[in-house]
Amino acid sequence: MSIEKLRPSFTLTEDRLRELAPVVPEAFADGKINWDTLREVLGEHLEDEAQEHFGLFWPGKRDARRLAALPSKGTLVPQPGLGVNENTSHNIFIEGDNLEVLKLLQKSYSGRIKMIYIDPPYNTGNDFIYPDDYSEPLDAYLKRTGQMDETGIRLTTNSKESGRFHSNWLNMMYPRLILARQLLREDGVIFISIDDNEEHHLRILLNEVFGEENFRANISWQKKYSVSNNQKGIASIRDIIFVYAKTDSFTNGLFPRTEESVARYINPDNDPRGSWKAVDYWNQVSPEQRPNLVYTIINPNTGKKIVPSKKAWKFSREVYEEHVKTNRLWWGRNGTNTVPALKLFLSDVKDGLIPHNWWTYEETGHTDEAKKELQELFDGVAPFDTPKPVGLIKRMCQLANLKSDDLVMDFFAGSCTTAQAIIDLNGEDGGRRKFIMVQLPEPVENGKYKTIADIGRDRIRRVIKQTKKKKKGELDLDTDKVIGFISFELTRTNITEWKLYLGNDTSQLELRFGQTETPLVESWKPENLLVEIMLLQGFPLDSRIHHMPEFKKNDVKEVSSEYCQHRLYVCLDARVQPETAAALHLRPEDILVFLDSALSDEAKIQLADQCNLQII
Repeated sequence: MSIEKLRPSFTLTEDRLRELAPVVPEAFADGKINWDTLREVLGEHLEDEAQEHFGLFWPGKRDARRLAALPSKGTLVPQPGLGVNENTSHNIFIEGDNLEVLKLLQKSYSGRIKMIYIDPPYNTGNDFIYPDDYSEPLDAYLKRTGQMDETGIRLTTNSKESGRFHSNWLNMMYPRLILARQLLREDGVIFISIDDNEEHHLRILLNEVFGEENFRANISWQKKYSVSNNQKGIASIRDIIFVYAKTDSFTNGLFPRTEESVARYINPDNDPRGSWKAVDYWNQVSPEQRPNLVYTIINPNTGKKIVPSKKAWKFSREVYEEHVKTNRLWWGRNGTNTVPALKLFLSDVKDGLIPHNWWTYEETGHTDEAKKELQELFDGVAPFDTPKPVGLIKRMCQLANLKSDDLVMDFFAGSCTTAQAIIDLNGEDGGRRKFIMVQLPEPVENGKYKTIADIGRDRIRRVIKQTKKKKKGELDLDTDKVIGFISFELTRTNITEWKLYLGNDTSQLELRFGQTETPLVESWKPENLLVEIMLLQGFPLDSRIHHMPEFKKNDVKEVSSEYCQHRLYVCLDARVQPETAAALHLRPEDILVFLDSALSDEAKIQLADQCNLQII
């Protein structure tokens, strides 16, 4: 076992190198890459820097890539009272800058999320853009949201007059997409809404981050059902939704059958196998192209012979003979058709419709319908201007092949349409799908709500209330408790940061050592530090925290999760009593976290022999 100092850590680069090492182990030595060996291994596949190559380049790209690997200096703290069924729910709402939040979730949620949907701000010159600070991103966020004294940095728009109009938007998206990919499961998928302004740039960017081979669809969503007479130029009535899988492990789902699609199957000959529809027996190739599909067919009712002349048959002679034997050919109601059709039975086809990339408003809803959905929830007044319809997100869930216990994330959550879609789906089929919503507390001009994050939280609360009212008497107790969410807020870490000093003044160095004698910030709270410890140890935010009453002289908490095989024990008391340390029954894989000053050296050594001891 071991004793380790618990410190904030972010290992995106190290994790990616760890994935690379088994692929080219000869290029690694003492944990470092030998570039010469790696070049030799790659051989002709290595790009020649002297040659021009295809890709998307813009000012700031290198800094944006580095930003994805820059550790966050923040943490998440609970906001008790802002959620619903906070002790039992597995749904998460996070108020904060999604870049920092995505970093903080890497240890706990990497490879766990089945579906991500984002509706990022469109780059129109009027919409909000996240102005990232490449040196101190967390500080910039805290200043913008009034959590630090200096409030000079404002939430901004990306003016088209700016020489970096497209670059600013790409710099905002690039690091977030890199981090988002890490969170997806191997069979996971991401959906991204966008309009014409950045469609072509985003497509190339997604090819770089996710790989061109993982592109799945460019969906056109009909967002409007009519065009205004006041419209100038060419009206846009559709948005684009890009679909990218993480790997080829992703298998898309089918769309549910509609009454119209089922009505196409009939049974005019009372076939005992049930309803069917006629399928063309012709192929779309000429006899010369497929001579093996050219043979004589005889109508059994008229005796007439049919020999292909312009098109070949769709099936081989052997398959045709099997169709005859099993009575799968249809010669018309009178049996005199010149060419047969194949009887395709409803019972034999896939349990759903093949998805397509044209989504009409009749199938998914439109922008006006989305506003009406908000108005119904918010007493007749929609507090958010650009919501997406719930039906649109549900259609994505169908395409994502979402199962009843999968995890969905939206880190540009807005008014939280995605959360409502997941709650609605669970209410329809009894599923236990979970969501993580992340939204920046962007100020809004609304008398009731201060920020968009406030709107999103309240929408979830109202949807939960509405669902319980509709399903009264239908939901069992456990399901009723699961319908809820826990709310968190991004803020600065509880652990003091060591400030690097490169000077020669020993007094300054002594001062820095003095400032770090206490490893925690002055205003730290046990409940906030507990969440930070959970994230650092890879425990998700919905982990169950159990106070252990058997310890009378210390407050010891046990943290457990179905995603972690080991257990986490935390005691943040100033002094851990000897009887407490002696009574802990620990397994070698368990993690125990104490304050460094709370234990004697002898107690630390004894506990380190039993488990993984982490001290702060």
